[in-house]
Amino acid sequence: MLDLITQGAQTLFTLANISWLLLGVFIGLLAGATPGISGTMMVAILLPLTFGLNSTTALVLMTAIYATAVFSGSITAVLFRTPGAPEAAATVLDGYEMTRQGKPHQALGHAMFASFLGGTFGALVFLAAAPQLARVALEFGSPEIFALIFFTMVAVATMGGGNRLKGLLCSFFGLFLATVGMDVITGTYRYTFNVPILAAGVSFIPAILGLFAISEAIRMVQGPVTETRIVKKVKTIIPRLGEIKRLLPTYLRSGPLGVLIGALPGVGATTASFVSYATAARFSKHPEKFGTGIAEGIAAPETANNAAAMGAMVPMLSLGIPGSATTAVMLAAIILHGLRPGPFLFIRSPDFVGAIMLTAIIANVLIIAVSPIFIRFFTRIFQIPQGVLGTVIIILCVTGGFAMRNNIADVWMVFGFGILGFVLEKHKFPLAPIVIGLVLGQLFEQEFRRSLAIAHGDAMIFFTNPISAAIIGITILILIIPLFRALWRRLSPSRAR
Repeated sequence: MLDLITQGAQTLFTLANISWLLLGVFIGLLAGATPGISGTMMVAILLPLTFGLNSTTALVLMTAIYATAVFSGSITAVLFRTPGAPEAAATVLDGYEMTRQGKPHQALGHAMFASFLGGTFGALVFLAAAPQLARVALEFGSPEIFALIFFTMVAVATMGGGNRLKGLLCSFFGLFLATVGMDVITGTYRYTFNVPILAAGVSFIPAILGLFAISEAIRMVQGPVTETRIVKKVKTIIPRLGEIKRLLPTYLRSGPLGVLIGALPGVGATTASFVSYATAARFSKHPEKFGTGIAEGIAAPETANNAAAMGAMVPMLSLGIPGSATTAVMLAAIILHGLRPGPFLFIRSPDFVGAIMLTAIIANVLIIAVSPIFIRFFTRIFQIPQGVLGTVIIILCVTGGFAMRNNIADVWMVFGFGILGFVLEKHKFPLAPIVIGLVLGQLFEQEFRRSLAIAHGDAMIFFTNPISAAIIGITILILIIPLFRALWRRLSPSRAR
């Protein structure tokens, strides 16, 4: 391990590589904070341009973009209820509520500090235990991944003080949206109703932009122009030592959880953020406060998604299996540069692997050093009155929605989901379960059907496997315990008589 670090440092610490690393940090911050322009898209855009660079420099640039873009998506999520990247969708739930309470500085500070901790922890684990963690991740097959997603959907749909039935209905609606379009297994079209727009399915980027951002923009434009939303100077306030101690269990729980989920092939940081958010709510003494603007609701997803981003690089380098969409693009870059990912990569190219690992650590440290300056300039837009700001957000969402696939149909989806989100929130329906169902629905269905195919149609495969059985058991308890509590409350007065 020491040789890996030494050779990696000798390769990385050149003027050229450090310059590309700093450029990657800036590009990642800008890409993640711009709705519709995620780190995945930016890495994909830059892929052809890296052919003129050597393999180490190309991957240093991509790693720096990836590490910082996951965090910067939380900036617009906190300030404008518009997640700049899918990984920040869970951060919207409490981050924006804290901003509405007049505490954007604290919300940004919590997001930045949690991202720094999660990303640095994930990078250190990546450095210390990449091959070993990859072996653990391989123990998670289709039944375990299905059970994990099932737990996440039920936990988020039923948490908080709202109507649990409405939450479950929204979760199922999100699942239905995920089935629209081409069946990933059979190739047949489902629920398109002969509408060409729906043939490609419902993209979750327009859905997120519409449900969270457009619906909020409609409220801004609809309401009177006031000065209540104007913040003269947006900055970040790092949590105090007392707050860090109070949030320590959340950090310690979300970091390892994010790394493990990130190391699962194909799952990614978005899943990790929602799983961590749901887990934090379940461990909390006051789960009803989640979604109302509490620090735990920011710390949990931001720690997890940044840790997961680093965890996703473990199977990419150790096994040649991408752990996320971004690492899939990075894997393509590694192969195109003539390298072969896998266990032998650590033996044949230790300088390359070490340089990438050190880049991941440095990029996450730079989050806490550079982000306050970036946020101070980026958030000048926050001084715009709410009516004008709502219009600006609509324009950004339209641009971001169209930029994903250069398809005008996505713009109509953004507006459609915006109106839907506005109506649903007016009737107290939660939006988070819809997004979770849509984002994770395809993987949920895919792993469910794959599990049944492995077991020749026997559903007991989910209960004979100890890991999936334990997760499903916990999920069932989450569903039935509130019913027993309600029944006990009804019976208690009669017993007292």
